[in-house]
Amino acid sequence: MGEIFSPGKLMLTSEYFAIDGALVLAVPTKLGQEFFFEEIKDGQSFVFWEAYHQNKLWLKVTIDYSTWEIVETNIPSSAEFLVKTLKNVQHLSDKKFLGDNSYFLKTNLQFPPDFGLGSSSTLMNNLSVWADIDPFQLNTLSLGGSGYDIAVAKEKSAVLYQNKPQIQYKKVIFDPVFKNELIFIHLNKKQDSREGINLYKSMMKSPELVEYFSSLTNQVLLCSELDIFSQLMLIHEEKISQFLNIPTVKEKYFDDCPVFVKSLGAWGGDFVMSTKFRGFKDYFRGKGFTAIFEWDGIIS
Repeated sequence: MGEIFSPGKLMLTSEYFAIDGALVLAVPTKLGQEFFFEEIKDGQSFVFWEAYHQNKLWLKVTIDYSTWEIVETNIPSSAEFLVKTLKNVQHLSDKKFLGDNSYFLKTNLQFPPDFGLGSSSTLMNNLSVWADIDPFQLNTLSLGGSGYDIAVAKEKSAVLYQNKPQIQYKKVIFDPVFKNELIFIHLNKKQDSREGINLYKSMMKSPELVEYFSSLTNQVLLCSELDIFSQLMLIHEEKISQFLNIPTVKEKYFDDCPVFVKSLGAWGGDFVMSTKFRGFKDYFRGKGFTAIFEWDGIIS
């Protein structure tokens, strides 16, 4: 049985402005999604799919891909999304779903699905490697989004990413000297980014503001001092808060925190980034947030 792996991601800069072409800095996580595959040339046209969360089976689907009929499943809504995605794979590929092979496919998401580290993007990239197709095309057809998470999964590296005027990205080294002072805290819920994206899209924004966040991203990448990095994070949060007219995550949950707290990706859920201070573990746990990671515990 063959195996493919794609890492998860954390988006450090630009958030919603990535939609309009702001430069994004994103980093890979140690945990991601595994994809196991076996093909049998049996003259049949079936997909036998099993999906696991941290090695626990949650979805089982049998599909006849000659008609794309769901033969059997335990979760119809998830099976329908899977059919849509695999049909897109068939559309883009000249190697898969040709009608004479059965496919035994298995996924294992290594992190909790509510962590927001890229359960969908890692799936899109794994399928694309398996089918030898463009993951950005598959993602556009199946999900949408800016695509930065696909770049991280594809390159297994920190990336600088922009999607306008066209998709362009490059692998970068983001290994700040102060990395061991940074911490990542999960906010105990999965954020649905669509609500925030819809709010963002409904508002007028200027090219100058997009350029502002691109400039901030470059400054973050080159930063070598924790104090300056912290100031950049504060500025970043304040700018987006002012634009969206919603409070920062620090104002909402951590108003007495002595250091910066920055949202990573969609505001209001998933992970935030901060820096160590005396008693930081007790502080965040006292607020009800117990999933606290240091850099080497989560960043690849």
